[in-house]
Amino acid sequence: MRILITGASGLLGLNLALETTRRHTVFGTVNHHALSTAAFTVIQTDLLAPGAVERLLEITHPEWVIHCAALANLDACEADPLLAQQLNTDLPRTLASHVARSGARLIHVSTDSVFDGLRGNYSEQDAPNPVGVYSRTKLNSELAVLEAYPTAIIARVNLFGWSLTGKRSLAEFFFNNLSKGKTVMGFTDVFFCPLLVNHLADIFIRMLEQNLSGLYHVVSSESLSKYDFGMHLAERFGLDGTLINPISVKQSGLKAVRSPNLNLRSDKLAHALGSPLPNLSTGLEHLYTLYQQGYPQLLRSMELA
Repeated sequence: MRILITGASGLLGLNLALETTRRHTVFGTVNHHALSTAAFTVIQTDLLAPGAVERLLEITHPEWVIHCAALANLDACEADPLLAQQLNTDLPRTLASHVARSGARLIHVSTDSVFDGLRGNYSEQDAPNPVGVYSRTKLNSELAVLEAYPTAIIARVNLFGWSLTGKRSLAEFFFNNLSKGKTVMGFTDVFFCPLLVNHLADIFIRMLEQNLSGLYHVVSSESLSKYDFGMHLAERFGLDGTLINPISVKQSGLKAVRSPNLNLRSDKLAHALGSPLPNLSTGLEHLYTLYQQGYPQLLRSMELA
């Protein structure tokens, strides 16, 4: 298959491109973060430029499109809500419209934070209630994509893994600081279902192969606090977990509001795929194996100044 992945320098996009290029022809778009790799075809473009989406589809002729590009920094979205709307809502609408006309299949990547997190255990049937600019623009993107392409896949995710800069995921935050003997905060009252990005890549391909459509929660099969996540990672990598200070998110001083309980049910997708989604211990074990194999260094070698 010919696969087009937007946002190929991001945590999800880059790992997705590298995982899928083993069996497919992959094109990955980048904008501000240039890449140097022979693993897949890198296309540098500003997707917000007039006509950019149309030209991209004409050049690549994809059969599958996975839209990962977004403004995902919560504070950046709060600081520039117009840019957040353009990247997180308007662009997906435009892309979905053109992909629908081309006949290609589409996965649009959304977020677990479309929920306010006041109760947790959310299914795809539960009504979202976003609490910040990022979450609102991502929820609006879901609605825009399904209006333009009703049989597209909407994937709400929460993920971790190794990234291009080494600073994109919570796993890297804990690993980098604990490796240097630095103390960090670990939120005891923020719960999530983090899925290893490499596992997520495999799941996306299975979803496309099985011709799924509609809304799915694509997250780990278990939920835990961010403090516990850090402790589990420290244990697996042999790092000092006592450097993680258990703290409430309310005491953190973070500007953007965080949803406290983003425990999402993934049984709909598990039923569709015929198997449960991976749990955290499986993800951390693979993360550790990738570390032993020098995968983080491989990714960083692709970064251009």
